[in-house]
Amino acid sequence: MINLVRSNIRNLEPYSSARSEFKGKANIFLDANENPFDNKYNRYPDPLQKEVKEKIATLKGVKQEQIFLGNGSDEAIDLLIRIFCEPAQDSIMILPPTYGMYQVSANISNVAIQEVPLTADYQLDVNAILNQVIPATKLLFICSPNNPTGNSMNQAAIRKILDNFEGIVVVDEAYIDFSEQTSLLNWIEQYPNLVVLQTFSKAWGLAGIRLGMAFSNSTIIDLFNKVKPPYNVNILTQHAALKALKQVEQTEQYIQTILIERKKLIAELVKLPFIQKIHPSDSNFILVKVKEADRLYQHLVDQGIIIRNRSKLALCEDCLRITIGKPKENQTLIQMLKSISLNTKYS
Repeated sequence: MINLVRSNIRNLEPYSSARSEFKGKANIFLDANENPFDNKYNRYPDPLQKEVKEKIATLKGVKQEQIFLGNGSDEAIDLLIRIFCEPAQDSIMILPPTYGMYQVSANISNVAIQEVPLTADYQLDVNAILNQVIPATKLLFICSPNNPTGNSMNQAAIRKILDNFEGIVVVDEAYIDFSEQTSLLNWIEQYPNLVVLQTFSKAWGLAGIRLGMAFSNSTIIDLFNKVKPPYNVNILTQHAALKALKQVEQTEQYIQTILIERKKLIAELVKLPFIQKIHPSDSNFILVKVKEADRLYQHLVDQGIIIRNRSKLALCEDCLRITIGKPKENQTLIQMLKSISLNTKYS
């Protein structure tokens, strides 16, 4: 696996911060050129977020050395491409329709993109994926549950890919807490080429603190820590995460409420005449195929209700993505859609 790493990254001497050099306890810190006057934020944060990782390791059943924390999952995606892909030489593989930052991060790094579309039912086309792998294919991104479609990928298909692809397989589980399918975290011991991404943005309700998690073997995690900026997760974010990790029952309540509201929203949507299909969802949103998607989207925008128009994506023609809101918000949406069905003729 180490041979997949760019040679300059293998040979890189990482920046050594004052806080990473000192180990132990002290009362006086004169090493980091900080302002000495205590205002709660005058000191640099722990560069390896050890206290947060300790709590996450216990919760997720992994080792601390198998965890990387970043500025959202987007930082982990960006670092993976920089670690494994030589600009203007290597490539990543994505499976559209999927999360857009894989492509954006690759473009920023001048890394080529290979696309293998999902099947008509939004599952992995394993044979097509493996047939398109070339020596330059270093990373494969699998979003499960997938954004924007909402469905989970068949785990037997993922296992077949892991068994046959010699590059790094990144499984993005941002929405896993809403799924009946289990996480692949227990696979990281078996597959050294597996990286699992999760986030505090969705089920935890902490999108504003920008904290993403990557789980893998210690070799890949060491590479993350080698390349990342020294203080990539600020002290405010670490404090907010620690507070949330002490209140896991609140997150579980969020999840249960969203799942109940998802079921109720689907039950109401299927009654509307312009709804053509509601795709199965293992996430906190649903993808809905409608008649005249652009027109319906604009009507909701005019009423101050913002959803996501995904119609221009491959395999998502005339599809709108609706995030599950609070009960009152969902009721307002349904009432507005019912008024449209009564007052507006759809072809």
